[in-house]
Amino acid sequence: MKKSDRIFIAGHRGMVGSAITRALEAAGYANLLRRSRAELDLGDTSAVARFFQKEKPEIVVFAAAKVGGIKANNDFPVEFLIDNLRIQTNVIAAAHENGARKVLFLGSSCIYPKHAPQPIPESALLTGPLEPTNEAYAIAKIAGVKLCQAYTREYGANFISAMPSNLYGPNESFDLETSHVLAALLRKAHEAKTNRARELVVWGTGAPRREFLHVDDCASACLFLLEKYDSPEIINVGSGEDVTIRELAELICDVVGFEGELTWDKTKPDGTPRKLLDVSKLRALCWKATISLRDGIAQTYDWFLKNVAK
Repeated sequence: MKKSDRIFIAGHRGMVGSAITRALEAAGYANLLRRSRAELDLGDTSAVARFFQKEKPEIVVFAAAKVGGIKANNDFPVEFLIDNLRIQTNVIAAAHENGARKVLFLGSSCIYPKHAPQPIPESALLTGPLEPTNEAYAIAKIAGVKLCQAYTREYGANFISAMPSNLYGPNESFDLETSHVLAALLRKAHEAKTNRARELVVWGTGAPRREFLHVDDCASACLFLLEKYDSPEIINVGSGEDVTIRELAELICDVVGFEGELTWDKTKPDGTPRKLLDVSKLRALCWKATISLRDGIAQTYDWFLKNVAK
C-alpha cells in the first residue's frame, strides 16, 4: 500500500472499523474514505455502486456487519443472514467493478465447525456442522470469504480474508440484548457493584473456553495484512490463548471491583465448548498480539465508564 491510497473503511464507526481507522491514521494513511450509515446505506446496491463509481477507492476494508451475541443471533437468524449477505455482496462486487486494488474482508471465528479441532486451523473451514446459535451469521461470513476467493480465482483480484477471534474494546456494544459475552459481563459486573448486589448471574455453566483479542490488536494485524499479505487463503487473527467463561467472569469482577458471588444460569446455552484459533500462520509472518487480557479489560472498563456508564 501507498500512504496516498484512497482507503474506504466500511463500518468505520463500529468497534473494529474505528480501531482500524485509528491504526491507519497512526501509520500515516491520511486519505481515508468514511461514510456513516445515514450517508451511505451499504444495503442499498445502487447507492453503493454510485459511491464506488464516484470515489474509486484503491483499498477497501470491509468491517461492516450486523453483529451480536448468542441471544441476538439465536433470536434473529433471518436478519443476520440477509443483512450480512446483502451488505458484503454490495461492497465486494462494487470494489471489483470499480478497480479496487485490494480488499480486506473481516470474517469471524464462528465460521468454523462447532466441534473443530483445537486450536482451530484455517483448514477446518466447512469440515463439519456449525454452532446452531450463530449459524446464520456464520453462513453469511462463509459466503463472503468464498466470494472473495471467487473474485481472486476468476478475475485475479487481490481480495484477502481475515478471521478474528472474539473481539472486545472501545466502541463495543454494551446492550445486554445484543452484546457479546465480555461486554455483557463487564456491564453486569459494573451494575452489580453499583447496586451493591450480592450476586452476579452468568449464562451457562462457565465451562466453555473462549479466546479474546483486544480490538486494537486486531487493527494492528489488519494493517499488517494489508501491507504484507496477498493470499486468497483465509488467515486467523487471535491471541493464541483462551480462558473459561468462569475465569473470564472472575477476572472482570476483579477489574471492576465487584466482590459478590457468581451464580450460573444453566438453563441458558453455553454455545461451542471451546473456540481457540490456531494463529501459527500469522505468527510465522512475524505478527503477534501484545495486549494482555487483564490490561485490555481494564482499558475497556475505563472506556465504558467514560462513554457508557455516565
